[in-house]
Amino acid sequence: MTPRWDALRFWLVGWVGWAVVRLLMATVRVEVVHGAEHPRAIAASGVPPILMSWHGHLLPLIYHHRNQGAVALASEHRDGEYITRVLEHLGFGAARGSSTRGGSRGLREMVKAARAGRPLAITPDGPKGPRHRVKGGALLAARLTGHPILPMVAAADRGWILGSWDGFLIPRPFSRVRIVYAPPFTVARDVDDQGLESLARQLEGEMERIGRLAGGEPEGAAEPGGVAGATGTPPGDRSGTT
Repeated sequence: MTPRWDALRFWLVGWVGWAVVRLLMATVRVEVVHGAEHPRAIAASGVPPILMSWHGHLLPLIYHHRNQGAVALASEHRDGEYITRVLEHLGFGAARGSSTRGGSRGLREMVKAARAGRPLAITPDGPKGPRHRVKGGALLAARLTGHPILPMVAAADRGWILGSWDGFLIPRPFSRVRIVYAPPFTVARDVDDQGLESLARQLEGEMERIGRLAGGEPEGAAEPGGVAGATGTPPGDRSGTT
């Protein structure tokens, strides 16, 4: 396919993807059920955060954090171009690179954006897994910039779990999405690689903890390899609603 047609396809997918996400999420009730004080405290500090979520939770979380000027790390592959176009319509910037291709350049762009005062958005288990395993990108960005990582998870009372490696969550129309934030996580500048590995395991434990608070996946959700979704039981504590 010629570059001209590639450009047209990317443009079209960006607009269509944005429209679908907007229409779907306009029907979804989003609630911050735990930890709403953490993003507020970071905002009051004036230091932009590094927003960190699992790859499978991207859809509700990028919509919730739309139009905040965050810069997201997107793969240099063709799929990354599609995602970048949708993100741009949601008010995100994009640094191109990943842990598998172009990672060093992508990290440099992220650090440059953070030092210019922009929040960052990183999925530490992307772009291809292992699922719910923290790799080094978010921690390295936090070490280089001194900015806090804000861990977050999302869960839906009714949703589809796709058969992708990440168990990608798509809330059903008119469902309720529950978001939980963990306390900010900082990384000292003198932490060595062994220390980063230990911090990664700590972050995984914290993400597992707040995942339980969010309510986890919808009941009946399939492991990657199938598609499922049903009704779950949400927690009762509601710290905020959007």
